[in-house]
Amino acid sequence: MHSKPRILLCGDTAISVEFGDKIDPWINALVRRLYALLKSGNHPGIVDLNPTYRSLFVQYDPWVCSFERLVGIIEQCLPYVGTPAGEASAVKEVPVCYGGEFGPDLEQIAALHGLGSDEVIGLHCAPLYQVYMIGFTPGFAYLGGLDENLHTPRRKESRKMVAAGSIGIADQQTGIYPIDSPGGWQLIGRTPLKIFDPEREHPFFLEAGDFVRFRPIAGEEFEKHSSP
Repeated sequence: MHSKPRILLCGDTAISVEFGDKIDPWINALVRRLYALLKSGNHPGIVDLNPTYRSLFVQYDPWVCSFERLVGIIEQCLPYVGTPAGEASAVKEVPVCYGGEFGPDLEQIAALHGLGSDEVIGLHCAPLYQVYMIGFTPGFAYLGGLDENLHTPRRKESRKMVAAGSIGIADQQTGIYPIDSPGGWQLIGRTPLKIFDPEREHPFFLEAGDFVRFRPIAGEEFEKHSSP
């Protein structure tokens, strides 16, 4: 973690406030706290805020808020970044049908680690995962907390199409594909939940700071959840 957050230029209309150089729960908590402070402040000229693993991307309108003024606003917030946010993070359950057509890479991952498929499922369901960030596609949740026994490299070749709801593993992360899209993560299951739905009042099922608990389900329950 940096002794003092670094403010990095990102072109003429954005900056990045970087708190550290690794994936770490405390660093990510600082990022999310600054995000919450700036968002609640409704500062004129701040166009968009995007929290990541270790930094906050701030897009601004220089005609409304100068770079110097933006830096001043951020520096005023920094003394409060280390204090509690004042609200509990949500814990959301995600049902998952593992293996088979829903998780075509499950057996390969099990063989790679010398485990049975049921052991992989058990290890994957055990942790309470934290949503570190949303990115890649609308609502794609990057989850931290994967058991080290399941750390698995990405596929050498990406799939041209991964079904919405697919649960994947890439290195020390697990994630959920919110829409049909290309992808190179190892697929172990799929959830029937709509992770991203633009027609909902709140399109994103998960947000940075939420916690996720996976629950294994059978194919019959998957179909039941998927039915209109």
